[in-house]
Amino acid sequence: MKKILIYIIPLALIAIVAVRLVLNKKAAEERVYVYDKDQAVPVFAVKVTEGHLDNRRSFSGVIEPIREGKISAEVQGKVTSIAVEVGQRVGANQLLVQQDVALLQLQLKAAEVQKGGLEADLKRYRVLVENEAIQGIQLEKTELALAGLEVQIATLKEQLAKSSIKAPFSGIVTAKMTEVGDFAAPGKPLIQVTDLSRVKLTIQVPENDLGFFQNGSAQLVKIASLSTEFPARVSLVGSRGSVGNNFPVELTFENTANLSVKAGMFGEVLVKGEANSEGVILPASALVGSDLDPKVYVIQEGKAKLQSIAIAQRIGDHLILKSGVKSGDLVITGGLVNVFEGANVEPNFSSER
Repeated sequence: MKKILIYIIPLALIAIVAVRLVLNKKAAEERVYVYDKDQAVPVFAVKVTEGHLDNRRSFSGVIEPIREGKISAEVQGKVTSIAVEVGQRVGANQLLVQQDVALLQLQLKAAEVQKGGLEADLKRYRVLVENEAIQGIQLEKTELALAGLEVQIATLKEQLAKSSIKAPFSGIVTAKMTEVGDFAAPGKPLIQVTDLSRVKLTIQVPENDLGFFQNGSAQLVKIASLSTEFPARVSLVGSRGSVGNNFPVELTFENTANLSVKAGMFGEVLVKGEANSEGVILPASALVGSDLDPKVYVIQEGKAKLQSIAIAQRIGDHLILKSGVKSGDLVITGGLVNVFEGANVEPNFSSER
């Protein structure tokens, strides 16, 4: 019996493992999706039509100030007063922040007292030198000491002047980054002043549309939130494009007297070509491949057929075709992932032409 069990138990274990493997394989096969190429693929399609498109372009961007500066201290010192508040208009050279000048004033007063003593010594030494009562070296040392003291006095006066931090240009206080009692060090921003009398709109323009924008050319900038258009001029056309082959274009314009245009608003520029484009119109979403070898899928008798086309012009999200499809053809515009040559398709018609 023991010898029989030695053979039976391994065989039983092998049988159990084999059955388990078969069941696992069957379960895995049931979970695997098997694509049925004869099944109709749901797609979006449009019927090709002839017509014309208004050759207009729309470009949008964010309004930015021409001049904006974060004003910082040039000398270190404690802030004793702040003369402005956020939102306040300021003029050029208007006082913004005052630093503590008590120590500088004492140093200046001491230097001026010392200067008076040296000037008196200088007068006496000149008389003595003329009468050959002392050597000229004493006079020369006094003159050098007085010259060095005058430089020190000029430095103290400059530090006193820079302790009164003033606006470099006219504008609006848009940020306050200090309080009375703070210690202001050179380079530490204290007040931000923004000049909104003249602003700019920066837009990104594709390479094919750069012809609409020339340096100095006139355009209209529309601010939707204000329902107003502003005459602007192109002040910059970028010389280097982005990864997407878009180029920055800046348009500048005068703000209104009440500065209604604010930094951060959205602006839009509409440009129009010389003439409307006419021909066979097709949505760009139908394009398969690139502009170098453009193709589309045409539905014929319920099947997808890959058709080469020739593009005359691309306007926004639409294509004007030279040849390849004709008016009345059904072209697939969406659901192209599972579409192949000869695939059965089930079209759903979109409103996009």
